[in-house]
This record gives sequence, structure tokens and C-alpha cells, in this order.
Amino acid sequence: MSASNGIPVVYTEEVREALHEGAAVVALESNVITHGLPYPDNAATARKVEDAVRAGGAVPATICIEAGEIRVGMSDSDIERFASLPGIPKVSSRDLPVVLAQGGLGATTVATSVVAAELAGIPFFSSAGIGGVHRGAQETWDVSSDLIQFTRSKVAVVCAGAKMILDLGLTLEYLETQCVPVVAYRSDDFPAFYCRTSGHKAPHRLDDEQVIARAVEAHWALGNNSSFLITTPVREEDAIDSTEVDTAIRAAVAEATRDGVSGQAITKYLMRAVDAATEGRSAKANMAVLASCAEAAGRLAVAHSRHLAELAGR
Repeated sequence: MSASNGIPVVYTEEVREALHEGAAVVALESNVITHGLPYPDNAATARKVEDAVRAGGAVPATICIEAGEIRVGMSDSDIERFASLPGIPKVSSRDLPVVLAQGGLGATTVATSVVAAELAGIPFFSSAGIGGVHRGAQETWDVSSDLIQFTRSKVAVVCAGAKMILDLGLTLEYLETQCVPVVAYRSDDFPAFYCRTSGHKAPHRLDDEQVIARAVEAHWALGNNSSFLITTPVREEDAIDSTEVDTAIRAAVAEATRDGVSGQAITKYLMRAVDAATEGRSAKANMAVLASCAEAAGRLAVAHSRHLAELAGR
């Protein structure tokens, strides 16, 4: 165990050794275990995501909260416990100090995971999709804490863009305003979770992993204390057509307005509507996105660790 700014950070032996040796490590969120698929599919998916990081050449570090500590790395029994125990709260970055003080269990979101990853000294984090600016945010001011946290945490975030239930144009505008780099890895477009394109071009495309590693370090060397966003689209064979998803979302938004669904409930409402419209294909695509992002993050983290080693050897 170590303490960063007085916050207890507990590592598994594998993660501690990897960081000590300068090996590549990829942080992962635990929210996908507790608030994703039902048991035992959630546990199986968490293991597949960790396996995908290993396939990319890096060590996985799934993050959770327990006993007033940030746990960096989860054992197989930890994953099983979090997957089968009901009622574990989803902890965003605003909730983190309260949950740590109370000493209970907590599953980390994207925002919390990047906070924890930076504290733990892990420069890479992987997630299927980030939060963003919600549709109708001009009236509701509904903007995900993920975007706010990206302006505060020095972590490279690898993802498949953001879900199409969001306003992806405004999401990209927000990231531009906050000077958070967005780079598409081997793709021209900003992806939309299990859709290969959101209809928006990415600000930059980079195909070379070493170039991405240099860009990440250059961003921080320029004095920025913010995240670096790297998107990678789901494989073509696992993708869902964006037009099909958008049609389902538009119908669901109208129904939600009619039924008075708003606030935090709207995301789950819309995702369920998309799942129903795609006859369950979106749930399978969700698992595929988690794995493809994790494998890409593993490769990129390896390239970054090599770059750091080269810099240290100069």
C-alpha cells in the first residue's frame, strides 16, 4: 500500500511489480462489473476485458473502492464478489471522497477511474465509451462528469468514442474548448460506441503507436494537466449501423419526454430502447467494444512505456 496525497492506494502484487519495472499497465473501471450485464455474464466480461489488455501486451489494473482505499487491480475472487453482490454503488469523482470516508464498497466510473489511475501512476486507461454532452443540454445543462474530469487528470484515455444517445457534436466542441486532444487511432471518424462512426470527423488521425506515444508525452510536456483522448472503432463484424441506432434513439427520446423520464434515468431508458430495437445485438456489441478498446489500450500502453524508456536512456 502507498498513500498519494494522504489517500490510501493499494496495489495487487502484479500491478505493483509492473509499475516498478516500468512495464505497461492499463487501468480499467469496475462499474462495468456492477452496473453492466447480469451475473454471471458481468464477471465473464470483466475477465475477457482483462484478457484483452494482456493480449495487447500490458497488465490490467481494474480499479475499485473498498475499506476507505483505492484498490488498483482486482483478483479473480474480487471480480466474482463485485459481480455477484447486489447494491454496490456507482462512484463518480464527486462521490469519491464521501465513499472513501465511509469505508464502503464502490465501483468506479470513467471519471473516478482516471482520478485513481493518475494517483496510482498509471498513464493509460481503457473504457468502451465515455460520457459526454447530453441531447438537449442547452436547456438541462446535463454534461457528464467524465468530460470535466478529463480537464483535470493526466491520463491517456482509450475508448470507442461516446454513445449515440449523447450529442456527439457538442461533446467534441466541449473537448475542443477545454483543449483536450482527440486522436482517432487508425480511423478517420470519431466513433460512437458500437457504431464505427458518429458522423463526425476526428480532429486528428494517427496510425503509428509510437507517434501516439510521443504525442501523449508532448501534451503533458507542454504543461497540460489534462487527459489525452484516443478513439478506436469497434471491429466491422461487431458494429451496429449508426442510422439504425439513431432512429431508435430519436423514437425513445420522444417517448421519454412523453413519459416524463429525465435526469440520470434517461441514459438507462435510452440504452434499453436501443437494445430492444436491435433485438439484443447492442448488448453483444457492447461486450465486443469493451474488449477491442482494451486490446488497443494494451498495445498503446506498451508503445508509451517504450517511449518513456527511450527518453530515460538519453
